[in-house]
Amino acid sequence: AKCVDIALSSCTDVAYTQTMYPNFLDQKSREVIEYSSEYILISVLHNLLQGECNPDLRLLGCSVLAPQCKKDKAIKPCRRVCENLKKNCLHAFDAIDMAWPYFLDCDRFFAEEEEGCFDPLAKLRGEVDIEEDLPSDLPATFIQFKHHSYSQMVSMLKKTASKCPQIATTYSIGRSFEGKDLFVIEFSTKPGHHELLKPEFKYIGNMHGNEVVGKELLIYLAQYLCSEYLLGNSRIQTLINNTRIHLLPSLNPDGYELAAEEGAGYNGWVIGRQTAQNLDLNRNFPDLTSEAYRRAGIRGARLDHIPIPQSYWWGKVAPETKAVMKWLRSIPFVLSASLHGGELVVTYPYDYSRHPMEEKMFSPTPDEKVFKMLAKAYADAHPVISDRSELRCGGSFVKRGGIINGAEWYSFTGGMADFNYLHTNCFEVTVEVGCEKFPLEEELFTIWHENRDALLNYMEMVHRGIKGIVSDKFGNPIKNARISVRGIQHDVTTAADGDYWRLLPPGTYIISAQAAGYSRVMKRVTLPTKMKQAGRVDFVLRPVETWPNKLLRRSMEDMYDPYDPLELFDPYAQHQQPEARGGSPPGREKPWWWSYFSSLDLHKPLWLLKQ
Repeated sequence: AKCVDIALSSCTDVAYTQTMYPNFLDQKSREVIEYSSEYILISVLHNLLQGECNPDLRLLGCSVLAPQCKKDKAIKPCRRVCENLKKNCLHAFDAIDMAWPYFLDCDRFFAEEEEGCFDPLAKLRGEVDIEEDLPSDLPATFIQFKHHSYSQMVSMLKKTASKCPQIATTYSIGRSFEGKDLFVIEFSTKPGHHELLKPEFKYIGNMHGNEVVGKELLIYLAQYLCSEYLLGNSRIQTLINNTRIHLLPSLNPDGYELAAEEGAGYNGWVIGRQTAQNLDLNRNFPDLTSEAYRRAGIRGARLDHIPIPQSYWWGKVAPETKAVMKWLRSIPFVLSASLHGGELVVTYPYDYSRHPMEEKMFSPTPDEKVFKMLAKAYADAHPVISDRSELRCGGSFVKRGGIINGAEWYSFTGGMADFNYLHTNCFEVTVEVGCEKFPLEEELFTIWHENRDALLNYMEMVHRGIKGIVSDKFGNPIKNARISVRGIQHDVTTAADGDYWRLLPPGTYIISAQAAGYSRVMKRVTLPTKMKQAGRVDFVLRPVETWPNKLLRRSMEDMYDPYDPLELFDPYAQHQQPEARGGSPPGREKPWWWSYFSSLDLHKPLWLLKQ
């Protein structure tokens, strides 16, 4: 037997190019494999399991049906990969009453590392296509200004975290539709943990797959933060010592892959913009802005922490969208920016016009002053955006100072920035970082230097306004207490440890704290113009027997429905199985998925039946 090219259509995206016949099931040719029940199963698993555990299961099956071949020898896949996948995915088979496939028997067809196995899922984790080796004598501050493939991006993030393990770590918030991890690199003095009174900040790039500059900027920023911290840069050390920073370079790695096929400098305005499901992620979030406009005229109604309407889940929700929403629920983010491309301007909510028929209509939030302060923090620190010339990229926004209300530029619904503001405590702006969506590599150095100080300046804005702890008279923290600012119809809430952050521009404010079962406490606060750090304002609440405001109590206690579909809803779950036909007794009727194998006469997969 000799190594031959893989010619199986369901296995063309494996991380190797050659296989061998017969395979581990003693199937002696490509034709025999293609007409086998095992191959049909891995071809339809994505539909059977409604996307869950795929493409992982398909790639695992390919590693048995079309094993990797090197030097005319078949190599077994690693047993640990099989065991981990079985542990995480067996429930998906149970849900459709299907047995675990015999050819994915971890003991029979898989091997240990010391036997020389290979990881068939390495490509999904970015462990294939590693970037070229660089000279070992490069300075610590060296950054290679290039476009990074998905695997190169993951490798660079992991290398950066390993270089600064005391302040950095990587994690994934979920998977893209095609199974790629949505990797984040985090910087903090206690990576992986929220620290009391330390604000949480995030940058998100590459939401549209063909807008790649934001992705590269965040990869460079991660390297810069690590190396400068180690070199003793006081600005960077102060930032990381007092902030928990999360960088998600690519929210749409599937779309990026498609755009990258076109190549830098040649990509148009559409190819790769959307996800593998053909969804625009910045139109895929719940429309809470319409509900905010409806509530605006109701006395006592709040324009914050608006629940997701049930009707939203009736549509197609991208796994990338759901991953971001669950991420927002798990961490008390204070400030954020999403990096896009195609213009040079900073936009801020609302992005959806207060009048649905108006495509360009100034539509401010209750925090218009805060958002203008935040947008200007980025724009004023960017040498091109702050340039007064109108004969340049972004020149049409010069008279506005390089910033604009999103709906006044152009209105759209389902945006991520509006969702951040109306569903969580997080304030988010959108930064259009340049007119070229996929520039040539030789332009990346200049783009980085134009944006570096602006990226840092905007992160530092997370320390403006006030912060504090809300507790009872015994010092116990009070979760989900509301922090209100008189004259601003938008509250923030306390995190699990009772800490809160409220972004505010300089001025004098009446701040109040209130929680279910406690009396309201009010304080007068003045923030000086030159104050660059958040003022500390703590509240101690005393219990009360009665609760005067039923509307407020309901909005606080039911901020998130305990049966919220965001926690329970799986966009790939099998929601309803076809009913059995005929009057056969229970247990004798074949499962609904049996029809997928109707083309097989003699070799139907009885091994998939549990009975």
